[in-house]
Amino acid sequence: MTAFQTFTAKTRPEDGPPRLAALRAAMRAAGVDGFLVPRADRFQGEYVAPCDERLAWLTGFTGSAGFAAVLQDIAGVFVDGRYRLQLRAQSDMDSFTPVDWPETQLADWLIGRAATGARIGFDPWLHTISEIEKLTTRLEDSDITLTPVANLVDRVWTDRPAPPMEPAFSWPERFAGQGSAEKLALVAGDLARAGHGAAVITQPDSLCWMLNLRGADIAHTPLVQAMGVLHGDGRLDLYCAPEKLRDVALPDGVTIHAPDAFETAIGRLTGRIRVDPASAPQAVGQAIADGAGKAVTGRDPCLLPKATKTPAEIAATTEAHLRDGAAVARFLHWFDTNAPGGNLTEIDCVRAMEGFRAETGALKDISFDTIAGTGPNGAVIHYRVTEETNAPLLPGQLIVLDSGGQYEDGTTDITRTLPVGAVGEEEKTAFTQVLQGMIAIHRVRFPKGVAGAHLDALARAPLWMAGRDFDHGTGHGVGVYLGVHEGPQRLSRVSDVPLQPGMILSNEPGYYRAGAFGIRIENLVVVAEAPALSGGDDRDMYRFDTLTHAPINRDLIRPTALTAGERDWINTYHAAVLEKIGPRVNGDVRDWLAKACAPI
Repeated sequence: MTAFQTFTAKTRPEDGPPRLAALRAAMRAAGVDGFLVPRADRFQGEYVAPCDERLAWLTGFTGSAGFAAVLQDIAGVFVDGRYRLQLRAQSDMDSFTPVDWPETQLADWLIGRAATGARIGFDPWLHTISEIEKLTTRLEDSDITLTPVANLVDRVWTDRPAPPMEPAFSWPERFAGQGSAEKLALVAGDLARAGHGAAVITQPDSLCWMLNLRGADIAHTPLVQAMGVLHGDGRLDLYCAPEKLRDVALPDGVTIHAPDAFETAIGRLTGRIRVDPASAPQAVGQAIADGAGKAVTGRDPCLLPKATKTPAEIAATTEAHLRDGAAVARFLHWFDTNAPGGNLTEIDCVRAMEGFRAETGALKDISFDTIAGTGPNGAVIHYRVTEETNAPLLPGQLIVLDSGGQYEDGTTDITRTLPVGAVGEEEKTAFTQVLQGMIAIHRVRFPKGVAGAHLDALARAPLWMAGRDFDHGTGHGVGVYLGVHEGPQRLSRVSDVPLQPGMILSNEPGYYRAGAFGIRIENLVVVAEAPALSGGDDRDMYRFDTLTHAPINRDLIRPTALTAGERDWINTYHAAVLEKIGPRVNGDVRDWLAKACAPI
């Protein structure tokens, strides 16, 4: 097994009841009738350090989104459609009650479940300003009140791990395309033009981007956990354990402070202070409100500059994706050689995929825990195999393989669905519908100002016509040797951020039939300017250029269901895969690749 991923379950359903009882005792001691347990840490990241896995420790649920609301007589665990099967498999259903979210909102659930006059405790460092404002507003006409308290899970988690203290390192400017001093000036200039004296930045990926820093505080994501205050004159107060930064050179104007000085320092700020209510903890908003400054709500000033990649970043991640594509081709050849024998398991596939990436000699880490779900496990959208759940690959089944790598020059994320021998016509029909949705995103041209919400339906239309859908967004943003999930850009029904050249997104429609199979196909794309067309007007038009190059399984496609344009796209794509990846593989893999990329 490689060093990148382990397969032992982190928690067990039977751990939940005694931990829940201990938390309820702590609630009584604190004088609150309920307590909220989010997945998030104080940095509001999707992935958290072991010391911040409070939701998993309490409930057993290890998904990357969700939260619990614990009352004395019921403990609701709120998850969306990606995680409902996973929650029921990982948590004790006699102790925890699944709640379908966002269909059921927390405020409505509390009003229906909590006693009159209930006081609901929450850790103000683990909930955003907007989250608490929205919840408070929804509870205004009830007798339920929110009460900030010290974290009650931490009081009863007696063997809680220590916070991460991994050293930071510099990310080369040749990949970034901009130096850290240039980025500081760029973002500070935005603040100054808006009349803001400072911005409180609470997301580590923003600071890592701005300072060209990387680290290892979070598994599979090269982050340095830190918060900061950027002043309009370009000075940055960085709140991070100093020992993490001993080996990095920071630009002039950056001053390092101990993390525990952050709350006091923001309370002393004066003037207009930008704070992002969507990502800043409620404790930050309260500290500003209690201090001398005036909070001005606005988006984290690093988000859009970070999302719109420089030409150097695009060139770097293009090379990373080609390197990764060759590793994926080697895996797919290995799979086609070994799967028909009936001797493979899900973990075998994870180990092989990680092994081929490691053999590139450039892999720093995987970009997330590899998803390898066969048969019914494939219908669990974010399934994570363990030794306890490891399933054999049986003839006639599909396996969903969603994986990625962290390279110094880029972050990759690719999903391929593969057959184990011959599969049924129903699986082929659904696969073809998913593929048609993916192709629609790849082929679209769209004008400046279009957001992800405008395009999301294109990927769903073939499934909708068959009475089907999928319970996740079509695509998420992706960083460059940073987060595999990055905002603010998304292909999603709820995304109103206009897409801009340089933004990297995933294109990953799917279909999932509980208890039977799952299908997902994913490539990464980058927004680019589209050339003018004869007969078009003079408005700016954009398109998606493809970063991911690896074969899509031809045996699962129903060619007669494809339009001529769809058939042309898949043949053109496979020709590009063979052209770009063929020279990077040898021997049997090269011969296999030629067959896998043959026209349909």
